[in-house]
Amino acid sequence: MKRILPGVIAMAAIVVASNILVQFLFGQWLTWGAFTYPLAFLVTDVMNRVYGSAAARRVVFAGFVVGVACSFIGTQIMGEFGPLVTLRIAIGSGFAFLTAQLLDVAIFDRLRDGRWWRAPAVSSLVGSSVDTALFFTIAFSGALSFLEPGNDVSWAGEVLPLLGTGPEVPLWVSLAVADWGVKLVLALIALVPFRLLVARFSQNLA
Repeated sequence: MKRILPGVIAMAAIVVASNILVQFLFGQWLTWGAFTYPLAFLVTDVMNRVYGSAAARRVVFAGFVVGVACSFIGTQIMGEFGPLVTLRIAIGSGFAFLTAQLLDVAIFDRLRDGRWWRAPAVSSLVGSSVDTALFFTIAFSGALSFLEPGNDVSWAGEVLPLLGTGPEVPLWVSLAVADWGVKLVLALIALVPFRLLVARFSQNLA
């Protein structure tokens, strides 16, 4: 456990920061949390490369526990329009995080013997896409309103041009597309710190 403690701490910090920053808007389609959460994939991939898939999964489960705790706290804090974290957001966040991160670990492990960038790039891109699709669908799709009948998410179903300029879609789809785009860009940028961090941790193992 001691060897992966930096990964556990980093993952916990990212999850906590993202849960706080998601409450603050960046422009019209994003929250500040969209810029911190993708770093979770970087942490998972570094742990996977240096210590293996089993260690990476332990880091993921640690992040999941912290996320559940943050969601529980958020459900107890009342904001202007009700709890800061609704049941649907809590379910969507937890399910999307665990599914996407474990998928990231599995894909990375399958590709680990290829070129150094292939495993982190492919696993993060796929994981990020799955995370976005699951979270926004569970949290805001009108088709899943039965998950929390008392939570009115009709605002998310308002039909508007995609990202303000495209075809008309529910608002939550624009939010998801913007979030997805940021995750894809950051997944590629993260290849640089991935390479540096893996080299650093590998030196410590030598």
